[in-house]
Amino acid sequence: MDMNQVKAFVFDAYGTLFDVFSVIEKCEELYPNKGNQISQTWRKKQLEYSYLRQMMGNYRPFSEVTRKALRYAVEEAGAELTQEKEDSLLHAYQHLSVYKEVPQVLKDLKEKGVTLAIFSNGSHDMLDPLVKQSPLAEYLDYVISADDIKQFKPTPASYTHALNFLELKRENILFMSSNGWDISGAKNFGFHTAWINRNDLPVEYLNLPPDAIYDDLKDILNWVN
Repeated sequence: MDMNQVKAFVFDAYGTLFDVFSVIEKCEELYPNKGNQISQTWRKKQLEYSYLRQMMGNYRPFSEVTRKALRYAVEEAGAELTQEKEDSLLHAYQHLSVYKEVPQVLKDLKEKGVTLAIFSNGSHDMLDPLVKQSPLAEYLDYVISADDIKQFKPTPASYTHALNFLELKRENILFMSSNGWDISGAKNFGFHTAWINRNDLPVEYLNLPPDAIYDDLKDILNWVN
């Protein structure tokens, strides 16, 4: 593994740069004593629905997947989802908190002159407002969405889209995600991978171990001179 080959640092968005569970506060405000349950189920079903739609050949944008996952989560919690509450929670998803170390890490990387990009399953109607309101917008060169080709990660076609967009070789890209399945997909495709293992989870049993494992993004700086 030659770290000197890396020219672009590519980040997954949800769970890697942005804390998807920062919506718990809004969930709890609208549904007292059920906020954590709804938030956890919302994220779980969001991922499940994207996998299922990909496998069934029934693609819909991640914003729609997220909306339907929310409806399931609220119903499972035995609560009622009004249009006003749905809109409020989806709005909260466009204002997720960034993890505390992320702005400084991106600033330091930017000063090294490398390319910085997000590559996410999120559709642009979700990602663009999220990035714009965040402290990360000034450091990111590109926001790449799997929605551009209607192929969710971890399909090879999705990573091919990111590769073609950046006009680089596989070995020139370091891909980072907090999601083990996403790291497995990127490693399978041929990217360098760094798993941001924020929750101290085991490596996926897919024979596709990450090139590096970190608790957060700070150690990513070791990949640049």
